[in-house]
Amino acid sequence: MKFNTPITIALSKGRIFKDTLPLLEAAGIEPAEDADKTRKLILDTNHENVKLVLIRATDVPTYVQWGAADFGVTGKDILMEHGGEGLYEPLDLHIAKCQMWVAGYPDADLTPRRLRVATKYVKSARDFFAARGQQCEIIKLYGSMELAPIVGLSDIIVDLVESGNTLKANGLVPLEYMHDISSRLVVNKASWKMKHDDCQALVEHLRAAVEG
Repeated sequence: MKFNTPITIALSKGRIFKDTLPLLEAAGIEPAEDADKTRKLILDTNHENVKLVLIRATDVPTYVQWGAADFGVTGKDILMEHGGEGLYEPLDLHIAKCQMWVAGYPDADLTPRRLRVATKYVKSARDFFAARGQQCEIIKLYGSMELAPIVGLSDIIVDLVESGNTLKANGLVPLEYMHDISSRLVVNKASWKMKHDDCQALVEHLRAAVEG
């Protein structure tokens, strides 16, 4: 496909980037350099008008919301925390799949009126327990979530679970399912209007790649 307007796509290095590359290639977009072998944060592609911007996964929605990128790829967990303001979410890419769970010790009591919950997914946890009519005290952590119940910092945790092996290794189990998580394509609302033909074409090419 040919792009008539400049298009910038925000991606994060790591699993999402590697899983997104084949989909972009199916849409005819290939980076001019290996992202793992350069310190550049903006990569050229085989299209003069298309650039890839490499940023932290948690920053992708912000870059797209404010128009610093037209498109972005990031996890549904991050989008739920962001809130989705200024974005359209036209496509589930069905990559980087996992689930969000409430987890803790097998005998953890989820019925108290007020629970202490350790998580980096503050909004998701608060919304989940509010929907159940429960108050919760959120303790925000950025990693090693499984440690919190072990040392008595929290009653339970909210975290992403893929295989469950890390939970199991620390004596914890998934207790209650919350959400299916996968990586989503997001687009800036203004870009969708101002660059509609190019944006629509890219979405449809990626959709065909996902379904294929």
